[in-house]
Amino acid sequence: MCLASDGGLKSVVALINVWVLLQTMAESEKDASSVYDFTVKDIAGNDISLEKYRGHVLIIVNVASQCGLTSTNYKELVELDEKYRETKGLRILAFPCNQFGSQEPGSREDIVCFMRQKNASFEMFDKIEVNGSNAHPLWKYLKSKQGGTLVDNIKWNFTKFIIDKNGQPVERHGPMTNPSKLLSSLEKYW
Repeated sequence: MCLASDGGLKSVVALINVWVLLQTMAESEKDASSVYDFTVKDIAGNDISLEKYRGHVLIIVNVASQCGLTSTNYKELVELDEKYRETKGLRILAFPCNQFGSQEPGSREDIVCFMRQKNASFEMFDKIEVNGSNAHPLWKYLKSKQGGTLVDNIKWNFTKFIIDKNGQPVERHGPMTNPSKLLSSLEKYW
């Protein structure tokens, strides 16, 4: 490749730009001091700064509509949301993920339709990856602050992180912990 040519120079500049972008993304979760340092896309594709949740206890969870754990988790997340959204300021932030058994294959519209069927009014965000090189920086941060058993990777749908009012990940609960079992943990942070 001749770098003196316009095409060669443009290729080098493009590669440098990609490298800088990847470095910035890789560093973002390392530089974060709380979840408030992240911006995510909601289910409509709008950028949402998690700063908007300052002062609230959060449950951040990866969800899927076609998982064996879906029915119980959605039911109990809806119940927690309805009971504690206004009285305690609880906010549930759900992130669809298709990495586990391809159990969230639908479009944004499909996900919104499923939410309506489940009477879910908690916050739904754009579909993301939670593991691997394409994992969302927020989820890299969560895993770095609250590691898992044996490895830090998310092991399945419905892994739940509790975030305190200061934006700090304080607990991690695996897929087999139903949302209703989080109440005693949540009470420590209200």
